[in-house]
Amino acid sequence: MVEITEGCRLPVLRKNQVNEDEWPLAEILSVKDILGKKLYYVHYIDFNKRLDEWVTPDRLDIKKLQFPKKEAKTPMKDGLPGSRPSSPERDVTNGTTSIQRHLIPPQPGRKRKSCGGTDEDSQDSSDGIPSAPRMTGSLVSDRSHDDIVTRMKNIDCIELGRHRLKPWYFSPYPQELTSLLILYLCEFCLKYLKSLKCLQRHLTKCNLRHPPGNEIYRKGTISFFEIDGRKNKAYSQNLCLLAKYPFLFYVMTEYDSKGFHIVGYFSKEKESTEDYNVACILTLPPYQRRGYGKLLIEFSYELSKVEGKTGTPEKPLSDLGLLSYRSYWSQTILEILMDLKSENGERPQITINEISEITSVKKEDVISTLQYLNLINYYKGQYILTLSEDIVEGHERAMQKRHLRIDPKCLHFTPKDWSKRGKW
Repeated sequence: MVEITEGCRLPVLRKNQVNEDEWPLAEILSVKDILGKKLYYVHYIDFNKRLDEWVTPDRLDIKKLQFPKKEAKTPMKDGLPGSRPSSPERDVTNGTTSIQRHLIPPQPGRKRKSCGGTDEDSQDSSDGIPSAPRMTGSLVSDRSHDDIVTRMKNIDCIELGRHRLKPWYFSPYPQELTSLLILYLCEFCLKYLKSLKCLQRHLTKCNLRHPPGNEIYRKGTISFFEIDGRKNKAYSQNLCLLAKYPFLFYVMTEYDSKGFHIVGYFSKEKESTEDYNVACILTLPPYQRRGYGKLLIEFSYELSKVEGKTGTPEKPLSDLGLLSYRSYWSQTILEILMDLKSENGERPQITINEISEITSVKKEDVISTLQYLNLINYYKGQYILTLSEDIVEGHERAMQKRHLRIDPKCLHFTPKDWSKRGKW
């Protein structure tokens, strides 16, 4: 019998999105023995690691087993080979860009794209924000690299209020909690407990019914609370299991008769030299596919508008992060372009800098979005943004589905100059 060890690769049976069998190549990250039966923790190559799972031997195709290869040592190079591609940013950022609508008719038989590069059959990008826990739920690409421990999910299930959540990633909870079938969290203070009895006893003592900090937004049942990681250390540590006190946390809640229930949150550095307005962001699984993800992103940019800054999420983005932000940027920019009015029969004109100032979206993100949507065309010595009927109709369909929006009039927020404070 061939021994399958950590580092081996082989095809593994899994169900795809349409519930069909497929055999993608996977790497064995860990092996364990339960009552004489082997289980293998696998990572599907070229798939997001949120799909990693424990599998039984009958799902392994051992006929195509690949043993780990010893890595050859290669000398370090000063740089990467290859010529640098020309950057359209240098050409597009200066001067005025004219807007031309309905120049390109829809192509027969062509699948129409809605704004953000998604189509009607694709996943709602409001669902694109990673679920908890990992409570840091970052949109930033995971950089745990070669650490086998952090590459594996260590918590099986978490109960938060009336919801049970299946984690996607590793969470740095205490080691003694990782063997529990269910980890219990107080939905108001986010303290973690090892049993339902401990949770019930805690709830008789916990007086919190909303996140600590200042409520800076309320409309209907939706509220946002601003939380200083330095002032509310316990809550912030429970929120992201990472004691980074120079961070602010913006927690979105939904209110009912029992209190303010956490829906999601994002964090941001108090001072960022890279103009990052979001560090980590998540929507809890029970609230996904309902537009809350995009609402969190929209709120982060409303804060940037009040601060008089342009912002961008921390880079590099994960696959879901890119999907979510690309959708938001596309809808936001197209809203601006479609509201432009022509004067004296001339095409309406706008600069990249003006779009950035209006939306608070960083100029580089504006340019990358326009390029992704394939709107930039060079015509008679100038750049023209061409809005096809496909783009216009797709945008209108997407906006009809977007019922949740931030109302700036309901935001009560005063930016602070953290550079003038002695301590965070």
